[in-house]
Amino acid sequence: MSVFIIAEAGVNHNGSITLAKQLIDVAVDAGADAVKFQTFKAQSLVSKQAQKADYQKETTDAQESQFEMIQKLELDATAHRELMAYANKRAIMFLSTPFDHESIALLNALGLNIFKIPSGDITNLPYLRAIGALQKKVILSTGMATLGEIESALHVLMGAGTCKNDITVLHANTMYPTPMEDVNLNAMVTIGKAFDIAYGYSDHTLGIEVDIAAVALGATVIEKHFTLDKSMEGPDHKASLEPDELKAMVRAVRNIELALGNGIKVPSRSEQPNMAIARKSIVARHAIKKGDLLSEKNVAVKRPGNGMSPMRWDAIIGTCATKDYEADELL
Repeated sequence: MSVFIIAEAGVNHNGSITLAKQLIDVAVDAGADAVKFQTFKAQSLVSKQAQKADYQKETTDAQESQFEMIQKLELDATAHRELMAYANKRAIMFLSTPFDHESIALLNALGLNIFKIPSGDITNLPYLRAIGALQKKVILSTGMATLGEIESALHVLMGAGTCKNDITVLHANTMYPTPMEDVNLNAMVTIGKAFDIAYGYSDHTLGIEVDIAAVALGATVIEKHFTLDKSMEGPDHKASLEPDELKAMVRAVRNIELALGNGIKVPSRSEQPNMAIARKSIVARHAIKKGDLLSEKNVAVKRPGNGMSPMRWDAIIGTCATKDYEADELL
């Protein structure tokens, strides 16, 4: 099964439909399977007293409240329809993460078949229950979560009606950017084993190497933020990939998929011609007469490998030559 690559536009459209469409174009050009935005009502998502995260204070106006920042990044129902239509036209899947109940209802009404649950809502019982009841495919991010909290969230989703086979759990770290020493990529495999469930990775590190490693460790979904330009104003641009980097990540993931192969250890088609060249055969060390006793003194192992295998060495040592041999002739 091919790795499902989600190009996370998030709020990097800065509230502009034009920029959002350009982000869709970049995702298509990179070869991603889906482009994902974020759906929320600022009024429902944060209180007006809520503080920004430290990384948001560094990348946006520190005097501005989280509510004021979020409100400028809202996309209404009309914008969603326009972006979905554009994504459909460009033949890429449109996804969006709902951050409140009103947004869940909107995305469901718009016909989304996959619902992405953000890390911040893994402990939000009514939210999880609402999504679980939709009986759609679910991608669950687990930043900041313990195994116990993941287990509880899965229990709610499945109890509400979502099949386990329709759930993919993403290992994640919510720091933008995530320090390498905090990635803990092996925890992704722990999640998969603990719950016998499909797993993947939502990445907030700088660069693409961790995504490549995640695929090598069995991730079936990769999610990565991207932007038109890291220097743009907004909370997430700085920790996002630029277009050429996104393209490089997709290419690398696809190469790793090919490189992983089927796990059966046999000579590959490309290397089969090398077997006769690189392997060796039993040959005459020097001229041998018919009837001579074959020993280490008159036989040797040399290339090419299209004669008798050296693995038969013990079987021929001590026997008699059945014909004359010239030096280096294959036995």
